[in-house]
Amino acid sequence: MTQPLRPTTSIDDHEKEKHAAEHAEYASSVNGAGHELAIVLPDSLIGMTEEETEAMDKRITRRIDWIIMPVSTCLHVLNYLDRQNIASAKLAGIMDDLSLSTTDYNSVVSILFVGYIGFQVPSNMIIGKISRPALYICLACAAWGVVSALTAAVHNYVGLMMGRVALGITEAVFFPGAIFYLSCWYTKKQFALRTAILYSGSQLGNAFGPLLAIAILELDGAHGLAGWRWLFLVEGVFTVGIAIICIFILPDVPQKARLLTSQEKDRLVYRLQMDRGQVDNSSEISAWKGFMMAVTDPKTWLLCGILTSTYIAAAVNNFFPSVVSTLGYSRNITYCLTAPPFVLCVFVIILNGMHSDKTQERYLHIACPLVITVVANILAVATTKTAPRYVAMMLMPASFYASAICTLSWISGSTVGPAIKRAVVLSMINAISNTPNVWTAYLYKSPPRYLVAFSVNLAAAVIAIGFASMTYLYLRKQNRKLEAGEPMGNSGPTETQISNGFRYPL
Repeated sequence: MTQPLRPTTSIDDHEKEKHAAEHAEYASSVNGAGHELAIVLPDSLIGMTEEETEAMDKRITRRIDWIIMPVSTCLHVLNYLDRQNIASAKLAGIMDDLSLSTTDYNSVVSILFVGYIGFQVPSNMIIGKISRPALYICLACAAWGVVSALTAAVHNYVGLMMGRVALGITEAVFFPGAIFYLSCWYTKKQFALRTAILYSGSQLGNAFGPLLAIAILELDGAHGLAGWRWLFLVEGVFTVGIAIICIFILPDVPQKARLLTSQEKDRLVYRLQMDRGQVDNSSEISAWKGFMMAVTDPKTWLLCGILTSTYIAAAVNNFFPSVVSTLGYSRNITYCLTAPPFVLCVFVIILNGMHSDKTQERYLHIACPLVITVVANILAVATTKTAPRYVAMMLMPASFYASAICTLSWISGSTVGPAIKRAVVLSMINAISNTPNVWTAYLYKSPPRYLVAFSVNLAAAVIAIGFASMTYLYLRKQNRKLEAGEPMGNSGPTETQISNGFRYPL
């Protein structure tokens, strides 16, 4: 027996049976006609007061936060450690040992993103259909750990390139998959903060990766292995071990979460359905139809424009130790100086995400940090003096990543339609927005000023603000259509979402 949503006041048994019967008839007619699946209130939640519901919501959120967020963030740390250790390896002598030119090294950096970009959409089409998304993500983590460890055995440029392609393919699963995974557990109002927490994993990896490298490079020469080989080996093996542990910790879907009671599972699923205005059903449409729905939605390309432009400016992240090394300090001091900008970044992105969720505002939380990105790049272009250059480096990650996490939240909150469409939109935007990592690598060739690179970053930040403004105006227009009851077309919200008062976040 099921029951439609009603005010959270006590209901006697007679009323329960009456309304459950009414809704059963409605649900049958809807499903029989092949329309949207009805959102129904589970029997276990009937009669709960508003206070009881609020207390349960807080308890549910607290429990899933304590499991999902630490594990997901830890996996993101490993994701970035294994991806970015090539920058530490450069300062540890890999270029001399493998006879790499500057162009060779730039190609090694950029080639990772060929596999990374190419596999994201297929991977998320898979994750949107399977019943064990957490297992899939953890196995991918173990796979990239193996690839990273095997990189310690390469002896030439070709071997290193092959290893980086394989690393990109295996790492492609994680970030778009993790964003989709979080959207299966959290409502739109909770999403920006959780995205910020997840994203902090990459910044912690950037902050402490070089410091970890200092410790691992002490093994230089042990058992006849160069320090940079130990770097790949130790970090890769560590990743595999953590991934195996996480398989037994990370829950797959709310309906099967062991950390929740049956009633709490019912409430979480129902809360998510009401937030989306639909019942997720992985078999409702094909992956190809979900893909076509994604590519024909104008919102996909506006939001993609924001994130792609932002990631052009953020490409400096791939060369951060090299840029910091232009300040003229020793290798270990350079490693240490790379940490503070990313530590600051962690605090800024979490605060920005938290405030964005609290105010339920996205545009200003995207555009304002990008203004700081513009200022930082102007400063970097203007001078190579130590103090102002380091101030610019402090501001860059905090500003463009604070903007990016709110863009990701805007994408999730503005994408309406089946689960497979959400999965495709998230992966497609993330894939396209990472394409700058392929070609921006060749901009960082004229130290210490890197004039071309920072000029491009400056222009990209301005363009990102422009795309954010266009997206805001477009979504505001769509909301006015919703309020006026005008037809929304195939890319708009469903009838159920409209009847529930859906509006695009601004």
